[in-house]
Amino acid sequence: MANRFTQNPLIMTEDISPSQADFVVECVLNPGAFCFEGKTWLLLRVSERAPQKEGKISSPIIKANGDIIHLEFDLNDPKLDASDPRKFSYNGNTYLSTLSHLRLVCSDDGLHFYEPDDFPTIIFGQGLLETFGIEDCRVSLIEGVYNLTYTQVSENGVGVGLIRTTDWKKFSRMGMILPPHNKDCALFEEKIGGKYFCLHRPSGVGLGGNFIWIANSENLTHWGDHQCILQTREGMWDSARVGAGTSPIKTKDGWLAIYHGANQEDRYCLGAILLDLQDPSKVLARSYEPIMEPIEEYEKTGFFGNVIFTNGHIVNGDKIMMYYGASDEVICGAELSIEKILSSLNILV
Repeated sequence: MANRFTQNPLIMTEDISPSQADFVVECVLNPGAFCFEGKTWLLLRVSERAPQKEGKISSPIIKANGDIIHLEFDLNDPKLDASDPRKFSYNGNTYLSTLSHLRLVCSDDGLHFYEPDDFPTIIFGQGLLETFGIEDCRVSLIEGVYNLTYTQVSENGVGVGLIRTTDWKKFSRMGMILPPHNKDCALFEEKIGGKYFCLHRPSGVGLGGNFIWIANSENLTHWGDHQCILQTREGMWDSARVGAGTSPIKTKDGWLAIYHGANQEDRYCLGAILLDLQDPSKVLARSYEPIMEPIEEYEKTGFFGNVIFTNGHIVNGDKIMMYYGASDEVICGAELSIEKILSSLNILV
């Protein structure tokens, strides 16, 4: 169903320079996507860290004053669990193996990207809620303003932040809009019944699971009327967790939302749901099989393999130009048809 770009991967780690002289870029992944001034733009997540010393593992952390420190641990310490390349735990505390920031790139053809000279290209984490970095930004154009919903990470937990801009040169940080533990926040790009809506993914410990919820707001910063609308499915490709992609697409049949799902082996695929136009808390249809799954070598192997993850697309008529992270390491692109996705969905009764 997805036609991958023959130029994939579009962006690799070696294409992006580190933000600090003593850092190396480990991953470039999960971009937000938007159009601006006649170009295609991506807001990449760039994960980096200092070179690792033999027998050691370190975690870079941003202090409240903006300085970066490196916590270092011995790999043979029995209190260390470094089995996951994305994070590790030491003596009951969790740390990230890399520090992420957002990086702006643009393209004249949607395929070949570069960092513009006349725009600030790096957005770093700031303050006590972003000491472990910022990740996976969605970009939604609402009433002439670009709204950036992204993941804020710190020792206090994982929540959703909001940044707003009209020109990509001046930014207004609105703070945390959804508290821990929450991520994967995708805004609808127009009001419904006079209110703003978003999809988000709170996560509980014990009861509940990694499900997609919906909420509404009068002002994009204070959210209420939270409802769980999509759960995982035992034994299927989305059995362990589900989370929203980017802004739902308005169609004649309803709001089409692409989402990611992972199974117990952490294999990430993409599916879709159809939401009622007037009441998007109602799920009308859902993918039974994935609309896209990791089959190419660059999707199956990498920093964290068997992963396709999207939080950025550009819509032109029936065509979805989707940009996605593969294997937590590279940026790729694919073209999908809205009508083909809609015709593949299973109607829910």
